[in-house]
Amino acid sequence: MPLTEIKIKSLKPAAKVYRVADAGGLCIEITPAGGKHFRYRYRVAGKATMLALGSWPETTLAQARDAHADARKLLRDGKDPAAERQAAKLRIQYATENTFRAIAQEWRSKAIKGLAQITIGKVDWQLGLVPDRLQDRAIDEITAQDVLAALRTLENREIVETAHRVRARMSQVFRYAVATGRAERDPTLDLRGALTPVSSTPRAALTEPAAVADLLRSIDGYEGQVITRAALRLAPLLFARPGNLRAMEWAELDFDDAEWRIPAGKMKMREPHVVPLPVQATAILKELQPLTGWSTYVFPGIRDGKRPMSENTINAALRRLGYDKETMTGHGFRAMASTRLNEMGWSPDVIERQLAHAERNKVRAVYNRAQYMAERKKMMQAWADYLDQLKAGDKKVVPIRKKSGTSR
Repeated sequence: MPLTEIKIKSLKPAAKVYRVADAGGLCIEITPAGGKHFRYRYRVAGKATMLALGSWPETTLAQARDAHADARKLLRDGKDPAAERQAAKLRIQYATENTFRAIAQEWRSKAIKGLAQITIGKVDWQLGLVPDRLQDRAIDEITAQDVLAALRTLENREIVETAHRVRARMSQVFRYAVATGRAERDPTLDLRGALTPVSSTPRAALTEPAAVADLLRSIDGYEGQVITRAALRLAPLLFARPGNLRAMEWAELDFDDAEWRIPAGKMKMREPHVVPLPVQATAILKELQPLTGWSTYVFPGIRDGKRPMSENTINAALRRLGYDKETMTGHGFRAMASTRLNEMGWSPDVIERQLAHAERNKVRAVYNRAQYMAERKKMMQAWADYLDQLKAGDKKVVPIRKKSGTSR
């Protein structure tokens, strides 16, 4: 007689496992411990096989019969139901282990070695802009249209350049997946020309002496946070990258040699960099030391002293002084110094070295670091003196190259 729910409920355990048949190879197996498990007994290629179909009462008799019918259909089609189930499990496991998120994290762990912390932060931020619906999909199932839909969201937020950067970052993950056998190709290659072009504009910076003088006087009159004011005053003197300036640590400063030594891990080009400190910069730092010397950072955050000031602090202070983003930015102090120093006759090699721009020739780069240090120290002090003259409104500002007493 076919099984019924009442009959299954009445079945009692015995000393050994026994089975009660339903029909077509479906049966229920009762264990000595009292477990009741549906089984499908069948033969494939002459070999007896058993397929588990669930345990009663979690799986009802009706559900077991439906699963049994599906398995019999596979068997009629020449497929082994047990092998098909195992293949399905492997496909699910593969898809789970090879999502975009999983591959991206694997790629990241290798790609970030040796990168500066600020660069690692950008990598994480860009990958974080990939929506969860793509992050959690098997990477070999993601199409160019899927990627484009995600990037369109960024375009609609009017962050076109970010959309391009996210596309490039996703491409790196896809290429890694191809190289490691988890994807056939990089779908982002099909998006060339699909995104809105980036309109490249130079960074906002003041370079005319009169405008620079007005800016310096405005900075001196800044009435915000003392720490922010100190950072603003140092920015034109040292013209370091804003990320390096705000992350300056007391341990990196050598007042005896008047140097700020930035470790390679913090630098964009992953090489240590030395910034000579003019006497004006040293004075500002020593004034600040009693206030923030307790912190690792010269410019600790207001809310969390264990972290450096926000990356938006300098730009926000410039806005407060009346300079919009089209006029002046924190990064603009680098362009200001580069423009003025070049126009005043300092060696381009010395300026580039002080800006920590990459030297393609590694041998020449090592030579330049040693060869130009003395010249860089002269230049940095002359630059600080020049800014003081501008700020004071000196109408007869001596060209700083000539004033330094060195030849070109």
